Amino acid sequence: SEMSWTKKNVHPGKIVSTSQEVDVIVLDVDSAKRRISLGLKQAQANPWEAFVEAHPVGSTVEGEVKNATEFGLFVGLDNDIDGMVHLSDLDWNVSGEEAIQRYRKGEVIKAKVLDVDIEKERVSLGVKQLGADPMEGDVYKRGQQITVTVSAIETGGIEVKFGEDDALVTAFIRKSDLSRDRNEQRPERFNVGDRIDAMITTVDKATRRVSVSVKALEMKDEQEAIEQFGSSDSGASLGDILGAALKNASKD
Repeated sequence: SEMSWTKKNVHPGKIVSTSQEVDVIVLDVDSAKRRISLGLKQAQANPWEAFVEAHPVGSTVEGEVKNATEFGLFVGLDNDIDGMVHLSDLDWNVSGEEAIQRYRKGEVIKAKVLDVDIEKERVSLGVKQLGADPMEGDVYKRGQQITVTVSAIETGGIEVKFGEDDALVTAFIRKSDLSRDRNEQRPERFNVGDRIDAMITTVDKATRRVSVSVKALEMKDEQEAIEQFGSSDSGASLGDILGAALKNASKD
């Protein structure tokens, strides 16, 4: 245990060879038992101290995925030390169990240094921290119009994604919110990859859920058209009003 900082439970012959001269540190002298305890690793720089000096908390590092476990990813770093990305630090919007499926052993990834515990010889890393938390601040608000990309088609609606590449938000649009027209409330009329305009109806930061609706955006557009171009009470039909709105939009 005193031979190497990083090579644990290995045969001493894999660290030193017979007749090799090495520098050691005297750890203890027991005169009664006539024993002298020596340390080989203590004569070398502590790799965790060297790591935090070169890569302070908050910096970005790059390393090879050594292993994926039920706890997270182990990433190879400088001087044969490993850093760990816990499942909860892989992605802002999907579960760790789902996010870890994206990674493969041998893949080189980037991560942010979250903590370095020199005493426990641990380096904590985060992948999701490379991007901003989409739920922080007022990035997304109720009533905001956004463009989403369809990522999955289901019987009850469609799954969509929006936002920046490093901080994508996943939402689900129910059938009833796909259109104001009931005949258009069919998930199968969409394809994965389609880009559609919609409106954010709720933002729940506690549960990290964003609700999105196409129907709500259509109703908003219709209301704005009526307010700008007249109302059915004044004798104009809804078709006339929306037609005027479309004509005006085409001029713009």
